[in-house]
Amino acid sequence: MTAATRSDADDRAFVRGHTSLRRPPLLPEVTLWLADDVVPLWEATERRLGGTDTDPPFWAYAWAGGQAVARYVLDHPDEVAGRTVLDLASGCGVGAVAAAVAGAARVEAADIGMFAGVAAELNAESNGVRVAVTARDLLREPPPAVDVVLAGDVCYERRMTARMLDWLATAHRQGSRVLLGDPGRAYLPGTGLVRVGEYDVPTPTDLESAPVRRTAVFCLAPLVGAAAGTPT
Repeated sequence: MTAATRSDADDRAFVRGHTSLRRPPLLPEVTLWLADDVVPLWEATERRLGGTDTDPPFWAYAWAGGQAVARYVLDHPDEVAGRTVLDLASGCGVGAVAAAVAGAARVEAADIGMFAGVAAELNAESNGVRVAVTARDLLREPPPAVDVVLAGDVCYERRMTARMLDWLATAHRQGSRVLLGDPGRAYLPGTGLVRVGEYDVPTPTDLESAPVRRTAVFCLAPLVGAAAGTPT
């Protein structure tokens, strides 16, 4: 089946057919459509799309960084309540769902991955909240004017990390509160971040190196002097 012949109903059926509703141990407040095994789902995705050059199904898992950001938001609803929130590189939309559950005024999940938007929509529906989705590559655009940007597990590849951190820094300078969740990926920067939370996140061993990953949530360091656009 090609992209031209797929329908939204087809995609929703595909996501539901290869996942099941469950409550992640770290996030008992929410239910998510999640997969068990990455390889069979990846193969099914390739068959469905009629090719072998497809990305892994990142959308079918609640990755450690995303779970930590979601847990932090649920533990600190004042971070998002009544505010506009963007969940960048949202995957299954766990951060977006948590923000909506915590009372955000408007939430958007952004991910270019195939089926990610459908997964985020289904996960929002399963929790009785509303989340807008977009498949646009927001890194090619200036950051939107939102109150909060969430980003979980975005520091796993060198080039992408550089693009992502530049974009998040711009959002930060424009006035967005940036919350970044990361379990110690290879390209997490050693400076410019302030740790605001830390969680032990249960993770599937076919995706991670350990059954539990200690995962931190950071905000970007406060702007001072010239970096904040004020005299030094």
